[in-house]
Amino acid sequence: MSDFEDLLAEGAAAPVEGWDFAWLDGRASEERPPWGYARLLAARMADVDAALDIDTGGGEVLAGIPQPPPLLVATEAWPPNVAVARRTLRRVGATVVQVAEQSPLPFRDGAFDLVVSRHPVRTWWDEIARVLRPGGSYLSQQIGPGTMRELSEAVLGPLPPPAARHPEQAVAAAEAAGLTVVDLRTATLRAVFQDIGAVVWFLRKVIWTVPDFTVDRYRPELRRLHDRIRSEGPFVAHARRFLIDARRP
Repeated sequence: MSDFEDLLAEGAAAPVEGWDFAWLDGRASEERPPWGYARLLAARMADVDAALDIDTGGGEVLAGIPQPPPLLVATEAWPPNVAVARRTLRRVGATVVQVAEQSPLPFRDGAFDLVVSRHPVRTWWDEIARVLRPGGSYLSQQIGPGTMRELSEAVLGPLPPPAARHPEQAVAAAEAAGLTVVDLRTATLRAVFQDIGAVVWFLRKVIWTVPDFTVDRYRPELRRLHDRIRSEGPFVAHARRFLIDARRP
């Protein structure tokens, strides 16, 4: 079996459940946003009575808070992640609720002082405003427009300018739902892939980068990218993130 085939097999076989990227250690890296979402999350969680984490993934980020509130709830839609999150979040006493994608939040009005979400699939601003208590806040680190565009185009070819996930769109939607945006920050972060196995694993996990990705479908494009890495060195792309902090008056 060739080096290319070995790497494809490794990236295709490794598990992708949860939201832990440890498999990429030594094979790929990505800069962290300067605001330190985990630190901000821990500080906010220590100061409220009831909190909700939307799209918790495997619960890895939420599980790191040192002082959980008395009531802590997380939602997740992808069934393999639900089981991972329930195991991971036992240590902080969180209840994990499985939800359907794009469904209303199954909680009463004004149930939470704090709602958070790291890299939500979709931000349903009206529902967030509904479940927040007056004076409550929504803190979220989100995917920005054109994130990992270089990687998407390496597989798919040239793409049109991104039309969605602009921070300004998030601000307008938050305000339309009756929330007040008190902080907005953006960052462009360097991501480096050392081999094609890391690329395959990443594309399987972060499915919106190449939405219909399979190894078999894109084998020629993966071969070209593998040869490029071998001849030119690590493949570099850029992740885009923004932090938004909104309050319910």
